[in-house]
Amino acid sequence: MNGFEILTAGRVVFGRGRAEDAGAAIRAWGTRVILLRGSHPAADRLAAELRAEGVAVEEIRQKGEPLIDDLDTAVARGRALRAEAVVALGGGSAIDMGKAVAALIPAARPAMSYLEVVGEGRPLDAAPLPFMALPTTAGTGAEVTKNAVIGVPAHGRKVSLRDDRMLADLAIIDPSLTDDAPRSVTLASGLDAVTQVIEPYLSCRATPFTDALCRDAIPRGLAALTRLMQAEDEGARNDLALTSLFGGLALANAGLGAVHGFAGVLGGRTGAPHGALCGRLLPGVLRANAHAVEKQGGDITRHREVAGWIAAALGVATDPLDALEARITEWGLPRLTEMGVAAAEIPQLAKASRASSSMRGNPVDLSQEALETVLRESL
Repeated sequence: MNGFEILTAGRVVFGRGRAEDAGAAIRAWGTRVILLRGSHPAADRLAAELRAEGVAVEEIRQKGEPLIDDLDTAVARGRALRAEAVVALGGGSAIDMGKAVAALIPAARPAMSYLEVVGEGRPLDAAPLPFMALPTTAGTGAEVTKNAVIGVPAHGRKVSLRDDRMLADLAIIDPSLTDDAPRSVTLASGLDAVTQVIEPYLSCRATPFTDALCRDAIPRGLAALTRLMQAEDEGARNDLALTSLFGGLALANAGLGAVHGFAGVLGGRTGAPHGALCGRLLPGVLRANAHAVEKQGGDITRHREVAGWIAAALGVATDPLDALEARITEWGLPRLTEMGVAAAEIPQLAKASRASSSMRGNPVDLSQEALETVLRESL
């Protein structure tokens, strides 16, 4: 059994209607606030409520996944405001940007000093500003993780800014904010949520704490996503939001694996949506991991459990991973070629992915050949 510590947001609130509590909590932090936001109308309502109470609100709209230049601009705006707190209301990209802005406004050095892999990877030299996260998609679990993923186009990579103190002071998960999300967003973010409970469950760093979360969330999330691909369903929205939260808690405490090892590299190279990459790569990685573990004489009980949960959610008696691959295609998820990955790039992409920090949580060290096979089968 792996020993463990539990690291999470200062306070986590889950439930329909709980986003209405955000305004009072923000006002307790100060009167100058940065609001990182997407297009959800709840952000308009929150900004209006805060301004009516005398709070100065600087709204920064996050379009697409966070890039280093966007981060530098947002930090400058926060410093100009002399912001006392940062709030992010949106999808995983808005929340990641919010975390990074809260961390860097008080920082003494430029962002690149703190970024992993392509930067210096320094620890933060000052505590972040108070930070609140309100997700409007059920996918990343970013509201309870300690890193922000930032794209650095000059290096063709997406890398993390990471510090234990970047965990949100308050995370409010209100499933009603995800109601009626576009089908393509639900599919990509939902597959990310499911991946982020499967990978920690299979991780070499799994603990009794993360196992308890993942055993509940894997079948719950798979069933919820299957229902939402058929019709809008409030109960399924609740279940997928809970799966996303559990995924964030699990990955923060047990790590991820090869799916995310690939996704960071491919996302930086192509700009493709993170959740879509994760969903397309998931069947191939599960297949490769089970084969490699069995070949090495390891225990594949957990791999069989995951396969069983997939079969039950999809209602199939055939090979679950083949069925998952076919079903996500039927639901409209693009293949890697449609996301900008070329066959000629596979060796280079596999090599870069193998060096990713997420690979350290994978249940087995996959060879270069195995990684290339996953990519080739996902084209």
